[in-house]
Amino acid sequence: MNTQVAIIGAGPSGLLLGQLLHNAGIKTVILERQTPEYVLGRIRAGILENGTVELLREAGVSRRMDAEGLIHHGVEFLFAGQRIPVPLSELTQGKSVMVYGQTEVTRDLMEARTSSGAQTIYGVEQVELHDLKSDKPYVTFVKDGEHCKLTCDFVAGCDGFHGVSRQSIPREILREYESIWPFGWLGLLSDTPPVNPELIYAHHERGFVLCSQRSLTRSRYYLQVPLSEKVEQWTDERFWNELKCRLPAELGQKLVTGHSLEKSIAPLRSYVVEPMQFGRMFLVGDAAHIVPPTGAKGLNLAVSDVNYLWRILRQYYHHGRLDLLAQYSQLALNRVWKGERFSWFMTHLLHDFQDKSAFDRKMQEADRQYYLGSRAGLTTIAENYVGLPYEKVE
Repeated sequence: MNTQVAIIGAGPSGLLLGQLLHNAGIKTVILERQTPEYVLGRIRAGILENGTVELLREAGVSRRMDAEGLIHHGVEFLFAGQRIPVPLSELTQGKSVMVYGQTEVTRDLMEARTSSGAQTIYGVEQVELHDLKSDKPYVTFVKDGEHCKLTCDFVAGCDGFHGVSRQSIPREILREYESIWPFGWLGLLSDTPPVNPELIYAHHERGFVLCSQRSLTRSRYYLQVPLSEKVEQWTDERFWNELKCRLPAELGQKLVTGHSLEKSIAPLRSYVVEPMQFGRMFLVGDAAHIVPPTGAKGLNLAVSDVNYLWRILRQYYHHGRLDLLAQYSQLALNRVWKGERFSWFMTHLLHDFQDKSAFDRKMQEADRQYYLGSRAGLTTIAENYVGLPYEKVE
């Protein structure tokens, strides 16, 4: 088998990259270890930055998103019972975010890939990357017991944190940066109307709360919990009672409860690897970086990587620009680290840390007073929340 770009992983970043390259006349083959049903079964966030929405439109996969996605012009913060609105559009010259589930983004991209006739091979095993420093790398894998070889010009590693792509880079070349947070998020998805039109990020002495949503009839709520907690310990009734306890009375009274569609506990991690390329292999999304979900940057940073990589590859194939290939890692990392910083900042701002010193708690309080009490502080939050602009690829 031969192609121009071999894409490892059929999650949203791999599918979006494949769609953009296909539209540009560049041949791709996507290899995925799981089944399509498994990929669509992953429950993930659904807050799309302004730039993510625009790139999905550019890829031609926005029809359903534009019809069903919920545009949000603001968010709310809640501290000590005080509700503080952040008018995103007012503070960012009209920019906004859109609530549209990652599962739906993936579904739209899968349908577009099928319609395009471009090849995706699901259920592959024993994927290995070879000769990444040469001008003809190749990928070997097993499909239905048959050993296969895929020759290509470039490899895009969109296969997540546990994938083979990052592991194919020699350990002496990689630099890893990591912080493990001392708590997790207990999330519950339910077919109930959201408690508030805008998302609410709430601090409480019992722990952080996020009131999010997927649609006007589907809600997603999160509670900060110790890492020692097990999801089996949390009945629906216990979850709803704890959520009400952490919300002001007027919100608690409006809360509509119901049977959970999905419930899970996710540990929080900050992680970045440098560089994000090795020879003719490029890391994209979770293969190179992980953020805590507090800043809603996980999917959006993956899309940011896709934005840079597809524009670089388009310049290479359409205009012979060899010089841009070496710029991918730095372009991507410039924005990755800013996204990591915002997620780190939001996590520190909103969560309760049992082991914080009295000094650190005062610093946390001072940050809240400044960032949520001044237009300059609110503008900083708003600019990062809707998404910082992409650098031009020239």
